[in-house]
Amino acid sequence: MEIVSVAPAGVTAIDEERMRKVYEFTARTLKTSRPVPFGALIVNTKTGKHLMIGTNAVMKENDPSAHGETRTVRLACKKLRSPCLAGYTMYSTCEPCAMCMANALWAQLDRVVYGATIADANRFVRQILIDAKEVARRSDMQCIVQGPVLRELCVTLFTHPKMQKAFRSWSTRKEQTKS
Repeated sequence: MEIVSVAPAGVTAIDEERMRKVYEFTARTLKTSRPVPFGALIVNTKTGKHLMIGTNAVMKENDPSAHGETRTVRLACKKLRSPCLAGYTMYSTCEPCAMCMANALWAQLDRVVYGATIADANRFVRQILIDAKEVARRSDMQCIVQGPVLRELCVTLFTHPKMQKAFRSWSTRKEQTKS
């Protein structure tokens, strides 16, 4: 699928290439029994060397904190044997929620670059409607937040028929749990 969009200031062709990579990785879940639209890639800011890539596993792990960004940060930190990801950039198919952005700040990521927006995601699943840039702005920790990048492409992860079916099953599970 060839979707092109205008990149925000400071976003490069390399950023778009990396966003496309995390999109493609995340899109592979659409061929599984547990599709997810949320994926993240962490790379060395200077060299671009990939450190970790991952996806959301909330339903798979029965863990409400297993968002794609948070899981990828956890795995990257384990790999480095350090809670610090200074010197690294995260690319996410969707703007990080407040929890994920706070996690990115605590991990000391240099940058977070996202595809779809919180508002885009909220059309399909519940979200905490606080922009990632706002979370970063209210912190005394530094992290550049840029996006949306390849927004239309990343939104297709949410609109894919298999993902739409999964969203309906997630909604049914919530209702059954409340009963």
